[in-house]
Amino acid sequence: MSAGNQPRTAVVVGGASGIGAAVADAYRNRHVPVVVWDVVEGADIVCDVREPDSVDDAMRTTIQKAGVPLWTTITAGIGGHGGLLMDEDVESWNRVMEINTRGPWLVMRAMARAMIDADVAGSLIATSSVSAHLVDRGMGVYCASKAALSMIIRVAASEWAPHGIRVNGIGPGVTATPMLGPVDAPWLRGVRERTPLGRLGQPEDIAETVLSLHALPWVTGQIVDCDGGLSLHSPIDSYGEVLKASRG
Repeated sequence: MSAGNQPRTAVVVGGASGIGAAVADAYRNRHVPVVVWDVVEGADIVCDVREPDSVDDAMRTTIQKAGVPLWTTITAGIGGHGGLLMDEDVESWNRVMEINTRGPWLVMRAMARAMIDADVAGSLIATSSVSAHLVDRGMGVYCASKAALSMIIRVAASEWAPHGIRVNGIGPGVTATPMLGPVDAPWLRGVRERTPLGRLGQPEDIAETVLSLHALPWVTGQIVDCDGGLSLHSPIDSYGEVLKASRG
């Protein structure tokens, strides 16, 4: 299978803001046609990833307007939901899982079906997080939603590889998007100090990694962390405590 005469089209789900908007802009800067799915103003196609019918409708509209996409990037999701596991309610759990885990799976499934039906090889990337494998005691539900998504990515990569479909994930660290809130918040000072490359991530950092990953023909089933080295640290951080003591 190959792209053949298929249009070289990209789809960005959640592409009206934040990391998704940066991915869409990166494609436009490379003169690649891009179709943005989102629930907010600025979308080319309105799609609520929580609703299977909405995802299927967006898929049909995309095919009608632009053909089957070769590259799909799923950035739709909600941010670091805070709260201890014992204090969370079922409604919060369901909402986070519905948007961060089930929604990307619905999009991936729709895209894979369309690609297989059209005999089109291509690449899918879903946005996981370093929180999929780092323990954060204040974000247990969010961590669980991204860990589940990372496994869905790996299983999908294995299932769909015979059809020439590559499936990977991107794992952003702390990234300066509207979802993060004020970048001068006191807790972010510690994040910068613990990040080896010395700053917060920018949406453009993630976008460049996404496009590069889409272009790697021999890579599938991987979750690529894009965090400036933040996840290299042990949460114990004994060296950091020594530094603090020496400065005190």
